[in-house]
Parts: sequence; structure tokens; C-alpha cells
Amino acid sequence: MSQQRKHLHSIHVAHHKNTAQCETKRMPVPAEVCIPMSMHIGAPCKPLVAKGDTVKVGQLIGDTDAFVSAPIHSSVSGTVKSIETQRNAAGGYDQVIVIETDGKQEVCEDIEIPKADNLQEFVAAVRKSGLVGLGGASFPTHIKYNPKNIDEVDTLIVNGAECEPFITSDHRLMLEDTQDIIDGIKLVMKHLNLSKGYIGVEGNKPDAIEKLKATIAEQGLADSVEVVTLQTTYPQGAERVMIYEITGKTMDAGVLPADLGVILSNITSIAFVGQYFRTGMPLIEKRMTIDGSAIAEPGNVIAPLGTRIHDIVEFMGGYKAEPRKILMGGPMMGRAIFSDEMPIIKNNNAILAFDGPQSLVPEETNCINCGRCHKACPFNLLPTALTEAMENKDAARLEQLKVMQCMECGSCAYVCPARRPLGFNNKLGKAILKEAQSK
Repeated sequence: MSQQRKHLHSIHVAHHKNTAQCETKRMPVPAEVCIPMSMHIGAPCKPLVAKGDTVKVGQLIGDTDAFVSAPIHSSVSGTVKSIETQRNAAGGYDQVIVIETDGKQEVCEDIEIPKADNLQEFVAAVRKSGLVGLGGASFPTHIKYNPKNIDEVDTLIVNGAECEPFITSDHRLMLEDTQDIIDGIKLVMKHLNLSKGYIGVEGNKPDAIEKLKATIAEQGLADSVEVVTLQTTYPQGAERVMIYEITGKTMDAGVLPADLGVILSNITSIAFVGQYFRTGMPLIEKRMTIDGSAIAEPGNVIAPLGTRIHDIVEFMGGYKAEPRKILMGGPMMGRAIFSDEMPIIKNNNAILAFDGPQSLVPEETNCINCGRCHKACPFNLLPTALTEAMENKDAARLEQLKVMQCMECGSCAYVCPARRPLGFNNKLGKAILKEAQSK
């Protein structure tokens, strides 16, 4: 990779990596889990169990024939208490399976270590595992690993940047489950016939970089797999930013990584591939960072999918102050939620709970035309002009200003001295443009 390439615009955010040295703890099984039938982009699954049914760990409990989807498995053993409809973090509604656990954690008899002798069998196994993008997007991974132009794809990029403040779960993964990462890389590169692999990690994780490099060297993979130390800036972990920083290839909105000859996977997704082909256990749990000024004992935890947030917080020592804001994910791109009764899902990598000043949203003031938002945007967009077009519902102007190029990273809003919600305004602008184009 070229060392002379000009970097995309980025910003420096406070890291707050308070839990980087906190070894991951595994929480005991809660008394009850609530497993949504939609934990991915695409069609929701249909329940395959009914009230009163007994279920076991790893048992398939939700699936669909839809192309863009991923099956869902029970994270516990116990009895189906109910099948309900509940509001999700995005404000919509999901069908959920509520399971009363029995504490036995009996494993389903169908669990077996997958075998794959070719790409088709590998993709089928990945789908069966229920894997989706675990870095936030939750796109079904089996689709990503089977692009239409597979013969033109030669590069794997593993995203270990973890550029959001507070979150350290990927960092702990790199230190604690290094071999699963390497095994996952080898499997993906083998079955997709990729010649070169990169692991992109921000420079603020030197211990993880050192361990990854040492493991790669020990296993004789240095010629095919390279650890790339990235600038510690935000949004370094964004798909389009990382591809550019590592390969120099520019990826516009609507273009897939495979169109540029690249498969890009979050490091947790890659590690799960290695783990799944070793154990046969589908995706039933998630490692997360629990932090924020309202948390008594911040740290990293592995919890069964469907565990309610308040149960996880209780395991981490509870709240030391009443939380005024709870986020699923990081402070830049995470989603504020209305209740800690909500369950964790596949793509959750952090739960942050804040009280006091960290929870407050500053009052918005008038734009002073300082241009900081434009300078912060990785793609040189004009956030203030986009906001004006959004407020005027001017679809033609939104298209001209390339609102669809915005990846909603929040960099513009972060640097804005007027505290204007510029990134969210772009989200609204996209909706206006899509509505206009659909007429």
C-alpha cells in the first residue's frame, strides 16, 4: 500500500477507551431472554416455535425464505413463554420470542461442526450460522461472501479500527481471541480464493497490533496477510474510508466493495467464522462494552442474545446514578433508546449509559458559516447547504449536493460550534430525495 496517499478528511474525538484493559467477563444466563425476529438488514424471520415449546441452545427458532435475511437461534435452553410484538430501537415493531430459561443450557442435538469443500458449501454454512455484519450494519454475511463478480475479487479487508469513543470490545477480541480471527481469515481467503488480506487497526491499540502481527508471523502468513496501522481519527472504521486508506480505491455511494475487488468484514464477524467452523455453535451471544458515567463497573461482557439491557447492567454492578441517556453503540453513530428493558441483538457492540453533562444535548444556535462541517466531511460534502435543501424539501438540490454520499458518521455535527444536527438532517434529506424519486 502506498504511504504517500492523501488521507480523507477526518476529526479527532476524545477516545474515552476506559475499558481497554478490562478482560471480558461472561455473564450468567438471565432468568428470561427476549429474542427479536429481526436482527439484520432485510426481511424479518418467522418464528419456528410456539408458546409452551421447549428449546435448547443453538436451536433454530426463526427463519425465512427471503434472500436478504439470516436465521435466528436460541441463546438459551428453556421454555417459550410467549411470542409478542414489541417496539424496537428504531421506533418500529418486531416480533419477539420470550424464553424462560431453565439454567441448564442444554445444547441442541442438531449442532455439528460444518464442513465446506467449496464456495457454495462455505456460503451455505455461513448462512446456517446466522452471521450478519457485527460491526453495526447487520447485513447478512453469506450474501457478502458470495458476490456476483467473485472472480474479480482478490482482497480481504478486516475492519479492526474501532474508531468510536468508549467502545473496546473489538480491542479485547483481538487480544483474547486472536486465533479465531486468523482462522476466520484463512477460511474466507481460501473459499473466496483471495490472494491478499489486510487487518486495519487504529494506532491506539499497539498491544492488539503487536499480537496480531506476532500470530501471523508464527503461522507463516506474513506474505498473504498484513496488519495495517491506521491513523487514530474518526471515522476511520467506516467502510468507504477504510477501503480508501488501505487500497487507495474510491467507493461512491451505491457501489459495493466487491465492485472494487474487495471483501470487507468486521473483525468480530471474521472471528465468529473461525469460531463457528471450530465449534458448530451458531451466533447466540455477543461481546460488548458497557460504559458511561452512569455505570458502576464499566467493562466488557459476553451476554446471550436477547438479554435485556438492565440485566447486563446489573451484572456490571448496576447504575451508580440515574441514567439520563442510554445508547446502543457509540456516541457518534449509536442509537439512543427509550428503555433498558430492550434486548441486545446481533450487531450491538456497546451499551453506554450517561448521567449529568454527558447526557445533555446543547441548545442549537444559528450557523456562523465557519465551514468546519465541510472540512470535517470525509467526502467533501456541504452539510449546511444540504440542511437548507432539506428544510426547503428541495429534492433536486439534495441530489445535486450528493446527499446520498453522506454516510451519517456525524463528524459535521461534532465539529459544529452551533451544535446543529447536520448528520441527522442529511438522513432526513435522503428520505425526501427517495420519496421524490419514487414518484
